[in-house]
Amino acid sequence: MELKYVIPNMEKTFGNLEYAGEGKVEQRRINGRMTTLSRSYNLYSDIQRADDVEVILPQEAGEKFFEHEEKIKLVNARITAEGYKIGERGFTNYILHADDMVKA
Repeated sequence: MELKYVIPNMEKTFGNLEYAGEGKVEQRRINGRMTTLSRSYNLYSDIQRADDVEVILPQEAGEKFFEHEEKIKLVNARITAEGYKIGERGFTNYILHADDMVKA
């Protein structure tokens, strides 16, 4: 059985989320034109304090504009896992996806 994604309990896992800025834009050339596939955004969490939380939104959500440290809420959030190895050691990268990001 393949694990496709995990739906987190947003309140317990991340607590309050605040906008911290735009991350990367993934683009690809389709039919000779550059097309945006997804955008990532950095968020502050009052529970996950060691690092910023990065969320990836699909192109359909559009570009988001929020004030710095404005409280936000994720729509249909889910976490995927991606494994990789360095030498003989295995690691896991957890990726947070959402359908949209709105003001809280």
